[in-house]
Amino acid sequence: MSTNSPTSSSTNSLTNSPTNSPTSLSASDERVYFEHANELANEHANEIRTMAEALKNVIAQSLECPVCLNTFTDPKILSCSHTYCKACLDNLLECHGKDQMLRCPVCRAETKVPNQDVSKLPANLALKSLIEDMKNQYQFCTNCKSEDKPRAVVYCQDCGKYFCSTCHNKHSQWPDFISHEVLAMSEIVSGTVSVRRWRKCRKHPKEDEECFCSNCRRFACFRCVVMEHTNEGHWVIEAAVYECNHVKSIKDLKSKADKKRSCFQKYVDFIDEQKERVSNVQKQCTDDINKAYEESVQQLTEKKELLIGEVKGRTERVEKELDEMKKSAQEHITHLTTIADMVTNPTKIPSDMDALAAHDTVCQDLQEAFKQEDPDYKQPRQLSKKGKSVNFKRNVGIYELGLGKIVSAVATKNIALPTKNSMSAMVGTPDGRMAVGSWKGGVEIFSADGQHQQTVLKHAVIRGVGFLSDDQCVILDGSNNLTLYTIDYTKLNVMFETLSDDEGGFSNLTVDGDDQIYVSYRRADKIQVFSPAGGKAIREIPCDGYEPEQITSYNDYLIITSAETIRLIDKQGVVIYKLTKLGDDLYPAVSQGNTILIATVKHDVGFVSIEEYTNELKHVKNLVIDYKIEKPERWWYYLQQYRSGEIAFCTPDKLYIFDRK
Repeated sequence: MSTNSPTSSSTNSLTNSPTNSPTSLSASDERVYFEHANELANEHANEIRTMAEALKNVIAQSLECPVCLNTFTDPKILSCSHTYCKACLDNLLECHGKDQMLRCPVCRAETKVPNQDVSKLPANLALKSLIEDMKNQYQFCTNCKSEDKPRAVVYCQDCGKYFCSTCHNKHSQWPDFISHEVLAMSEIVSGTVSVRRWRKCRKHPKEDEECFCSNCRRFACFRCVVMEHTNEGHWVIEAAVYECNHVKSIKDLKSKADKKRSCFQKYVDFIDEQKERVSNVQKQCTDDINKAYEESVQQLTEKKELLIGEVKGRTERVEKELDEMKKSAQEHITHLTTIADMVTNPTKIPSDMDALAAHDTVCQDLQEAFKQEDPDYKQPRQLSKKGKSVNFKRNVGIYELGLGKIVSAVATKNIALPTKNSMSAMVGTPDGRMAVGSWKGGVEIFSADGQHQQTVLKHAVIRGVGFLSDDQCVILDGSNNLTLYTIDYTKLNVMFETLSDDEGGFSNLTVDGDDQIYVSYRRADKIQVFSPAGGKAIREIPCDGYEPEQITSYNDYLIITSAETIRLIDKQGVVIYKLTKLGDDLYPAVSQGNTILIATVKHDVGFVSIEEYTNELKHVKNLVIDYKIEKPERWWYYLQQYRSGEIAFCTPDKLYIFDRK
């Protein structure tokens, strides 16, 4: 049989020809040849597309800033050759305060920033040009199978593919893909949104980086793990597990940052509150000065401006120090916010070694920021107290060219009473001292300079004390009994028919300029009037609708204290004027200038303010503003003024003397 049959000859020519030329093939063999060639060409084209896509991903990752994980904007090079966005470097420099040295988040090398101006650092022109070229490149549909692919109009974050209009319409109709996050290409190109990239291994472009080596701080595909990360010391976990832990860590950091930021924001708010109080003092002083000026002659203009400048200077020094503390606290808030914003975006997971190193550095900076101690409120409170002590004292009855002077009303004396929680009454003595009665027994006498000079009537339970014009002393005891004593505190045989404790309840005492003795009863809601001769009450004054807690004689009137309200009534009980301050307790006294002094007490926080009022209970000026007192157990206070001008404010435990001379 011949071995040179047409079939054998054709086969040999196909397999042995150096060029595999199809010129000598039969029609069927020619079809097989071209089909095989097309298949090889398609495989080659797919490999090229795969390599191109992998190269594109690598380039895209190289164009991402390691700090913000977005495409570089205005990239700047540090001395260590690492590149970052200018805005990111600005934020990092701001976090380090006034230091001109900028630490690289990746390698920790330091770069000097001239005059703290990041814009003076060299720009990465090659990278900037590459970014512009990438922005100008069209993105084609990755879903179409044809060679002539149309331009993409959207990108699906969940599918990881770009779609043309046709594929996008089909994609949006798939029931399983309706909830996918789809981004418009116009938004991606403009930088409004960023693409969540699928991590592909740089060494094995077809492999996903599904693992993460905690020791090397990098993602890797399974093949890289087997070849490079199986030695001792490598701790490999699933990339998804790392991402989950990373997101959880970010949320925890953000929560701590928010808490710390809130803490300092409260501190800033507190400083603003203290500033407002100091500003109110300045306004009040300025108003007082202006009022006095308007009542004076034109010659006092220069003096007025001088005084306003003085009070402004005193208060502005305090405000400046408060502003500095506020600025420091706000800088810490900005510090926390800036670093937290750089690391607490749960949709941004750093994917390469530089980004991870930068991320670790910034996280450490945030952890260091947490070590900042919480703000101390003591210093702004003390500064506020200093500013609020500034006041204006007008010249009254002094024939000199001047409105007055700026004074700081502070307690010059702070005296503990001999027996704690015992004060029950206080009144000025005929010789200009102050008598403080105790329900535990006795009357303590204090001079205007705060010296304790003597104790009288040691065995008498004191509920009220008063003095007559002939210096006789009248005492109201715990059983509502009235007793008269001579100037040397010898008991007189005079009887008064007062209401018993069961009938009248808690009582109080005052004496007017005609030596009439007034005893108020809280349970009976009335006031009895006695003459020094004793016997029955010569008349009664009803207290309709209120309980008389403390009573004070004032010219032809009585000042009645009832919790949050002070009433000025006539001798028949008619209310002439009334003043109420909700939430505060008011305690009146008559000044040496025949005006009315009122102490406003905030018992819960331990603050007292003292103001001056007219006989119509109209405000004149502030004398003491929010002075901090030692908060007593019992809610009972008294206010009086020494003949020499000092103001005495008494709590159950202490006597405070304010110098107003």
